[in-house]
Amino acid sequence: MNRLKSMIFVIGVMLFTLAATSIYLSIQGIAAIIPEESYEDRGVHTFLAYQVLPTQVANTGATGRSRRMNPTKTVYKVDYLDVSGSGYQWHEQVLSRDQGQDMVDAGRMVQRRVLSIRDEGTYITLEPEQDAQSYTDGLKQKYTYTLGMSAAYILIYLGTWAVLWNIKRGKA
Repeated sequence: MNRLKSMIFVIGVMLFTLAATSIYLSIQGIAAIIPEESYEDRGVHTFLAYQVLPTQVANTGATGRSRRMNPTKTVYKVDYLDVSGSGYQWHEQVLSRDQGQDMVDAGRMVQRRVLSIRDEGTYITLEPEQDAQSYTDGLKQKYTYTLGMSAAYILIYLGTWAVLWNIKRGKA
């Protein structure tokens, strides 16, 4: 029974730490959202797959020694170029070089909406049905949901500890 209690305590503390970290990152994410007025819609563009390249990314799937020995892993990205010649590019991660090469060989074309960020001199690409408002609303919703769920867990955790403390104090 004591082993079960200590395991529940450790799991609760780990989840509490995760919730606190999620709150911190959610607040940072909300603060970093660029207002929709800062985006300029450049319209929907057609992008053509033109090459597959390997790239190194952090190895988040491994744990312990495996992650220390292999901190990065190779993934493949298909590069797309705007067919109108405006110079816009977009990249998509694929499972294998062969899959990406099949996309390039087939001349795969995709539609993407381009939003330029005036203050930063860069741009982002979105699904064609999205616009600046739906993009920023989606980000706000994601961060707010994470913030709310994490705060709810912390309140439940602290409330449970308060009830247990009162019960224990009443028995003593």
